[in-house]
Amino acid sequence: QVQLVESGGGLVQAGGSLRLSCAASGRTLYAYVMGWFRQAPGKDREFVGAILRSDDSTMYADSAKGRFTISRDNAKDTVFLQMNNLKPEDTAVYYCAARFAAQLVTTPSSYVYWGQGTQVTVSS
Repeated sequence: QVQLVESGGGLVQAGGSLRLSCAASGRTLYAYVMGWFRQAPGKDREFVGAILRSDDSTMYADSAKGRFTISRDNAKDTVFLQMNNLKPEDTAVYYCAARFAAQLVTTPSSYVYWGQGTQVTVSS
């Protein structure tokens, strides 16, 4: 079991920045990939980005490239999502998720454990 707790969401104006955190506990040694997803009202959950524990390789959705950055602090079992130049269309609940296999993938069903989510609202 892995427990994930997100924090750092909030209300920000367009062009602003937010830094989300995801604190992991439990069997984190096996959480080879940590991913970030988001879900806007009435829409499917979509991939934002992911990071591989072994070498910090990352993968991003096209919508996140150049604006969002994923990093991790292995000593604290925490993953971060730095979001810059936020747009109203970034408004969603953001989730972190853990995958027990060492491949960076984008499909939500490939991730086993999920946090409760944190709301990000970007005003225009």
